[in-house]
Amino acid sequence: MAGKRVSAGLIMFRKVNDETEIFLAHPGGPYFHKKDDGHWSIPKGEPEIEEELLVTAIREFKEETGITPIGDFISLGSIVQKGGKEVHAWAFESDLPPNYVHECNIYEEEWPPHSGEFKEFPEVDKVGFFSIAEAKQKIKGAQIPLIERLLKIISSAEDQ
Repeated sequence: MAGKRVSAGLIMFRKVNDETEIFLAHPGGPYFHKKDDGHWSIPKGEPEIEEELLVTAIREFKEETGITPIGDFISLGSIVQKGGKEVHAWAFESDLPPNYVHECNIYEEEWPPHSGEFKEFPEVDKVGFFSIAEAKQKIKGAQIPLIERLLKIISSAEDQ
């Protein structure tokens, strides 16, 4: 895995009136402040040394959403994003906890660039459930196959 950038994440999904909805995260920070469609992502991040990818995905989901993911994790395989990073993903069915308030890690970045001033930003500034059509519009294009794989798995499970 040396040299290759790898990330692991989770797609939380729920059923509302027989329609599947996908939970996505919007990246925080000044570069994404005004960007919407095509910039949301599944909550994900890079593994610690020797960390199993599913463990990474669970940890990152909690760090970026404040929600501890539990349930049956369905492997969705991996995709490669534009920048070359390979993203391994799993899905699980769940909903927001009662009285949910989004919490996530904070990071520090020099802002404005080259100013010598550092400001704190949330890793993720907003999260939400979206219909399949909305999710495909919001999510980074390279991650759309993860949604499609999930839908295929759900529909074949319903046909059983």
